[in-house]
Amino acid sequence: AKQKYIQAWGSLGSSWGINRTMAQIHALLLISKDPMSTDQIMDELQISRGNANMNIRMLIDWGLVNKILIPGDRKEYFITDKDIMNLGVQVARERKKRELEPIIRMLNEVKDIEGSGKDVEVFKTVTGDLLSFAKQSETFLNTFINSNKNWFFKIISKIKI
Repeated sequence: AKQKYIQAWGSLGSSWGINRTMAQIHALLLISKDPMSTDQIMDELQISRGNANMNIRMLIDWGLVNKILIPGDRKEYFITDKDIMNLGVQVARERKKRELEPIIRMLNEVKDIEGSGKDVEVFKTVTGDLLSFAKQSETFLNTFINSNKNWFFKIISKIKI
C-alpha cells in the first residue's frame, strides 16, 4: 500500500506540473512518522544522491519540507507538515507566486497596446479577458491562502455540484 501510494502521488504530481521524484519524496515524508535522512530517502525510493538532493532542495524552496538537525548526529534530516490544509495553502501560495503573478504582470504591461485595426482589437479583448480571469483567480487564491480551515471547508461544503 505504501509503494502504491508513493507511486500514485508521484504520478499525480507530474499531472500538476511538478517532477515525479519531488512528489514521491514529499509523499514519503508525509507518511513517515520520523524525520528522514537523505540516505533513508534514497534507499526507500531507490534514487541517486544527486536526484534526492536536488528534489529535497526544491521541496525546501517550495516551503513544503524543512531540514532539521538531530543532536549527536551529523546528518541532515527532513520533515514535512502533516496538516493537509497547511500544505494546500503553501502550494497555492507558491503556485500563485511562480505562475499567476508573472502572467498578471505581463498582461498589465501589454494591455495598453497602441494602434488600431482588427488584430489590435482582438488582442486587447483577449488579453483583457485573460487579465480579468487571472485577477479573479488571484482573488480566489488569496481567499483560500488567508482562510481559516474550518471556514473554508464550511463554505466549500455548501457548494452544490
